[in-house]
Amino acid sequence: MLVRRVYIPEHARPTTLDAWPFTVPCVAELAEHGLEFSAPVTFLVGENGSGKSTLVEAIAESFKLDAHGGRAGRKYVNDRPKTVLGEVLEVDATAEGRRMRSGPRTKRKGFFLRAETAFGLMNTVSGMRGYWEADTSEMSHGEGFLTVFAEMFQEPGLYLMDEPEAALSFSSCLQLVALMHDLGRSGAQVICATHSPILASTPGADIIEIGDHGSRRAKWEELDLVVQWRRYMSAPSAYLRHITE
Repeated sequence: MLVRRVYIPEHARPTTLDAWPFTVPCVAELAEHGLEFSAPVTFLVGENGSGKSTLVEAIAESFKLDAHGGRAGRKYVNDRPKTVLGEVLEVDATAEGRRMRSGPRTKRKGFFLRAETAFGLMNTVSGMRGYWEADTSEMSHGEGFLTVFAEMFQEPGLYLMDEPEAALSFSSCLQLVALMHDLGRSGAQVICATHSPILASTPGADIIEIGDHGSRRAKWEELDLVVQWRRYMSAPSAYLRHITE
């Protein structure tokens, strides 16, 4: 574990919560109570617009990772300003996390993979020193993601992902489950925002379901994400008749 908790110091909290992103329930809750991490692998699950990406992006910034995506200690987009939440979010880190965060950039370990920016990042840094030698422009999107995982997610560090399943097949999602599980056992920490019931099933993971209620811990089988997929897969017509008739 590298990060125990993220929070907004009292002096940095907004006086009112009537402006974005503090109008998002999970962000408002974070501003009041912080967000704790209790396992090496954590999933944030919820509907579109629930605040998953906003949280992961700000956590990346608070640990000095580029919010646009990329490896620890390097900037992919140099002129990108911090997000509103990233400007005020602080990290309660473990001893190892503090050493990594405050040490020289070359000693920082970790990676932030954002589905929406990953393709541009991969095409830009492929072959550069410190990344991977393979030319991901000659691969499918999913193959490129798997290359990043294989080359960049290898040692204890902080690994953040925002909807990595966007480019992955069923079997590739299972490969990522195995990788995240191994990373958690190696001393690394993974925080992943996802819509995938496959990824969220990673053994030993802590799952935080976010929505209009704010955030709450949940078991995999109780997730709305899992319940809805089960219902759909068992009887697609029960859903489709409402949108096709």
